Amino acid sequence: MRTMAIVRRVLKQMVRDKRTLALMFLAPLLIMSLMYFLFQNNTTQVASLGVHNVDSQVLKVIKTKHVDLKDYESTASAAKMIKQHDLDGYLTQKNGKLTVTYSNSNPTNTSLIKAALQSGLVKLKVKALAAATKTQQRVLVKQQRALTKLTTAQTQATVTKLKMALAQAQASGNTAAVKKLKRQLKQATSTRSTSQHVSKPTSYTTQAHYIYGSSDSTFFENFLPIFLGFFVFFFVFLISGISLLNERTTGTLSRLLATPIRRSEIIFGYLIGYGLFAIIQTFITVLFAITVFKIHLVGSIWLVFLVNLLLALVALALGIFISTFANSEFQMIQFIPLIVVPQIFFAGLIPVTGMANWLQVVAHVMPLYYGANALTDVVTKGATLGDIGVNLLILVGFMVVLTFLNIVGMKRYRKV
Repeated sequence: MRTMAIVRRVLKQMVRDKRTLALMFLAPLLIMSLMYFLFQNNTTQVASLGVHNVDSQVLKVIKTKHVDLKDYESTASAAKMIKQHDLDGYLTQKNGKLTVTYSNSNPTNTSLIKAALQSGLVKLKVKALAAATKTQQRVLVKQQRALTKLTTAQTQATVTKLKMALAQAQASGNTAAVKKLKRQLKQATSTRSTSQHVSKPTSYTTQAHYIYGSSDSTFFENFLPIFLGFFVFFFVFLISGISLLNERTTGTLSRLLATPIRRSEIIFGYLIGYGLFAIIQTFITVLFAITVFKIHLVGSIWLVFLVNLLLALVALALGIFISTFANSEFQMIQFIPLIVVPQIFFAGLIPVTGMANWLQVVAHVMPLYYGANALTDVVTKGATLGDIGVNLLILVGFMVVLTFLNIVGMKRYRKV
């Protein structure tokens, strides 16, 4: 009976907590629906490959629905062309030697170009061998007919002469001449073999270079900048939201609001206070990734710190804002699938350019989308402050808007 009493108590609490019920039953459906649209999208991923001075037959076999070829007349270096035109690869040819340079900033597009190039060259070899075989067959048949016809005529004339000479030798009783003529007659009537020259099919050799990373680069190494930004964002969001929620539920915030202090001063105090710990967390996380995982950092480490710091501040403001809609730590945790988990889907693990148009719109309202893009560009492409300036300004915009909403939302807790 006492067990059933506890069961009834739990059921009543859950039924009264409409927000918890909604998050418990609807959040999984929303996440699964989002994953369905992301992974069932029929948009084809396309890699851009620049080409220069490459045989038309090579271009024909490597062009697929996954590889978009762009022909350039410029003799500039492959690295310069890739950076200037934002290409995934650049292919050149000299004396039958193909040289392909991969950007390697997107492992998926690098794999698409590799697969198209390898399968295309195999097709060329098979096609060349098939053509050579057919040509050889036609030549052999033609030569065999001509040779048979010529041999037959020559043999008949030679045999006739030898027979006449043999008859004369036999009549004269010249034994040595008879033996010699018989041998010659036997050789004349025997068949002779002929040799045939086979032309060698056209063969291409390939050489690969990588601007970012190497052929040994793993998917984890390429996606590490994204994970770095995500973990900073996630933990700052969680800790800041729960910390402010505790102050609100324990009455500390109410007592603080009873003083003459302004709401903006409270919010800025929280942002600066938690921001100091966010800076330390960012510093430790970035150093750990660089030293332990041996991340291949092309750009400036200070830009990596700057981007992660802005992400942490946005997560801090977002965590404080979301905590105003939760009445307990349990409810705060429940907001993670709705607020944080979707961020990782649009951070670059799945190419946003290959998504449906409406999903690309959703991606552009996610703070982590801009942070991950900036981190990836700095780490893998060596982007400068000017290159990622737009992404940084948008993150600052997120922080300003969320800070303003926090100041306005704090008004609901001030009772005096």
